[in-house]
Amino acid sequence: MKNILEQNGYEIDEAETGEEAEQKIQTKFYNLALLDIKLPDMDGTKLLTKLHKDTPKMMKIMVTGYPSLENAIEALNQGADAYVTKPVKPAKLLEIIKEKLEEQSKAEKMTEGKVTEWIKSRAKQLEE
Repeated sequence: MKNILEQNGYEIDEAETGEEAEQKIQTKFYNLALLDIKLPDMDGTKLLTKLHKDTPKMMKIMVTGYPSLENAIEALNQGADAYVTKPVKPAKLLEIIKEKLEEQSKAEKMTEGKVTEWIKSRAKQLEE
């Protein structure tokens, strides 16, 4: 996955464990995370819950080789923006990542627009 994403222009960072991922998000903002449900040190949905709480604007895609209706529902309820089963087809993964990053960008622009309008409105009120 790393090679495919890098070849398509994405900057990649990796974490081998949930704990390592938690440490990394404390010092750097990530636009998107690919999370496995089975991690060496914790359940991926536990990490997902933490990431969703600490970095709600980050897009989170759950990836699993152990698909079930139960873990899909849990992942989506805990804040996953997408749920993908292994083996992941590279073209499908790239499509999902592109879609989620576009959603993130649109949400940021909407937020910026609302803030701009609020500032203009407030400035007008203060002038009066």
